[in-house]
Amino acid sequence: MPSLVTPAIPAGSLAATGQPTLAVAGGALLRPWLISDAEAVMEAFRDPAIRRWHVRRADSVEEARGWIRRWQGTWHDETDGHWAVAGAETGTLLGRLSLKAWNLTDGTAEIAYWTVPAARGGGVCPRAVTTVADWALGEGGFHRLELAHSTANGASCRVAVKAGFEWEGVRRGAALHADGWHDMHLHGRVARN
Repeated sequence: MPSLVTPAIPAGSLAATGQPTLAVAGGALLRPWLISDAEAVMEAFRDPAIRRWHVRRADSVEEARGWIRRWQGTWHDETDGHWAVAGAETGTLLGRLSLKAWNLTDGTAEIAYWTVPAARGGGVCPRAVTTVADWALGEGGFHRLELAHSTANGASCRVAVKAGFEWEGVRRGAALHADGWHDMHLHGRVARN
């Protein structure tokens, strides 16, 4: 059935350009994941806060390598983009940032993130989210980005607001966490036309 609209992002265009590495203000870098990051990913998922809000755990370095392999393949498949947030000078893993659930026709995606405990409180997460959002809504060609977090996760709400995502409402009972169903705050950012 023919579409009456031209896709916001032509199929194949993001895969053809390759996943960018993006500089983040304050000495961080968003870069594609490396298999050598697996041990740091496994260590990050030992943190109770990351496990709580991301409802996963990594039981082995090999399991973390499997995640990274999947994250690496999603750019080519044009379904998601996953970045390691790393120190620009040291390469130390500071966190993860994902632009997921791509809809190329509508030009939409969702943002998800976590930071390791040692990187919290210094502003790296809102700066990284802002960097990816600016790229996605500009050069990336996306029209709208959504960011959802549990209403119980105040830190994530502060990141969303600092990164310019406007609060749009509450999605009731929208996500299952280990402790039950959570209402989710929905935030959005739209490209300036």
